[in-house]
Amino acid sequence: MKNILIPRPHAMEWLERWRDKEPIKVITGLRRCGKSSALALFRDQLHKSGVPAQNILSINFESLDEIYPTESQALYDYVVERLSSGMNYIFLDEVQHVRDFERAVDSLALRDDVDIYITGSNADMLSGELATLITGRYVEFQMYPFSFAEYRMAFTEMNKEALFDRYITYGGMPYTVNLTDDQSIADYLGGVFNTIVMGDVARRHPRMNMQAFQRTASFLADNVGNITSLNRISSGLKRSGAAVSVGSVNEYVGALMENYLLNKAPRFNIKGREYLETLEKYYLNDLGFRFWLLGKRQGDMGHRIENVVYVELLRRFTYVSVGKMGQAEIDFVAVKDGVPTYIQVAQSLISDEVRERKYAPLRAIMDNHAKLVLTLDHIGNGDHDGIKQVNLIDWLLEQ
Repeated sequence: MKNILIPRPHAMEWLERWRDKEPIKVITGLRRCGKSSALALFRDQLHKSGVPAQNILSINFESLDEIYPTESQALYDYVVERLSSGMNYIFLDEVQHVRDFERAVDSLALRDDVDIYITGSNADMLSGELATLITGRYVEFQMYPFSFAEYRMAFTEMNKEALFDRYITYGGMPYTVNLTDDQSIADYLGGVFNTIVMGDVARRHPRMNMQAFQRTASFLADNVGNITSLNRISSGLKRSGAAVSVGSVNEYVGALMENYLLNKAPRFNIKGREYLETLEKYYLNDLGFRFWLLGKRQGDMGHRIENVVYVELLRRFTYVSVGKMGQAEIDFVAVKDGVPTYIQVAQSLISDEVRERKYAPLRAIMDNHAKLVLTLDHIGNGDHDGIKQVNLIDWLLEQ
């Protein structure tokens, strides 16, 4: 394979749906997760649909191919000078490198002959002046690393179970499909992580203790899927020999989330129909960073597959939370179009105890919405009194 752009169907469907519509299209996500490649695929689609090359302008502000403007007025003038008659499709990749880019983007979006697409690798891009300037005039799509279905397109000859084992070990960062050995994959992922830490986190948080930051990241990677709190994280770090205050943990977790390395799943009280403010769960946006931070012998298969399911649900649904049903837990409550789906995840349900622990909370939910149990088992799948049990790998391969 290699050097072939893997299709990104979710991103393509979203981009095509919003094509030629007024809102600014904002694509966010982890560095190197495939934002630029998705836009390259979309530009190919535009060409094939008859859009002339001169009506497509693409600028990657992290590229050294050309010296691009880094001030808002200069960027606006640069783009306007290159517009052709008809609709112009403008792609500004990693636009946060332009000072006051918000003003240039806002001004370009006001033109009738511009359809504008921007990307960024920091969540704060949409929390400052850009959001103020364009409130109600932008739509956002968050990209993630390869889903398992996308990942499999790079390994069409590989057994799906063996490939899944690779996926939950090394993660789905697109470039890793080109690498074949542990050290190369670790080196690459370490490079991405350190680029984020030194290029983004250190710049925005210059007084941050980077060693303590990495210890916090390692702790969270080792505890994906565990109900926790900032106090528990601080206490856990102290037990491991790293004294990190609750305030510092809060800053480090915030930095991991703003750079799309980490997601926080809130807890939802199903009976009370309300979100709870404490004891959330954290999941990595890509399990490859767990491999880099902790090494290959990670164990804890249950929480790793739970992490994979959580990120897949983020791709498919609008809201995803951890469910609380009395004293029991529903692994995930995923909502789309206002309709919830209740999901339990287990490595295996062969044990009667595990099967009852996963099924009982679903039976206790007194509504008619979909209830799903995902497991690596190949037996016992099907409908069980309104609860659908499905092989996890097969579910991941559904488009």
